[in-house]
Amino acid sequence: MRRVVKAAAWAAGATGLFSRVQTSVATGRCFSMPQHQASSPVWKLGRLNHVAIAVPDLEKASSFYRDVLGAQVSEAVPLLEHGVSVVFVNLGNTKMELLHPLGSDSPITGFLQKNKAGGMHHVCIEVDNINAAVMDLKKKKIRSLSDEARIGAHGKPVIFLHPKDCGGVLVELEEA
Repeated sequence: MRRVVKAAAWAAGATGLFSRVQTSVATGRCFSMPQHQASSPVWKLGRLNHVAIAVPDLEKASSFYRDVLGAQVSEAVPLLEHGVSVVFVNLGNTKMELLHPLGSDSPITGFLQKNKAGGMHHVCIEVDNINAAVMDLKKKKIRSLSDEARIGAHGKPVIFLHPKDCGGVLVELEEA
């Protein structure tokens, strides 16, 4: 019986402590990050469209996502102008893009030479106006890997931003 009383007293004290902690945090000083306008009002950043993964064996990678994880996996589509074959893995709220090189001139060939097992290649983020986004980003000293947008795997204009200007990540912008 004594233990129950002590436990109840401890719990009451702990409850009082937690309510005091919550109160002091709630009524204490509020720290906030300064707000910066990230983009110009002429364009808006949208949702994550896909994460691209470079793979040394496209069929093996497709089989993993389709047969092991049960995802919807597209057929391989060669994109000659980009030097890759792509497979899209539908995840419901976004996609993964499996990339495999088409020939030795493919940018994915060099990536796979450095990363034999493959790995994350880029992230693709939608924008509502790619031309306005590119002009605005150039003003902000963000370099792109090409002078202008090209048509990507979804049949929409895309452009890649230089990873050195994007925290080490290759970022693809795609017009939504």
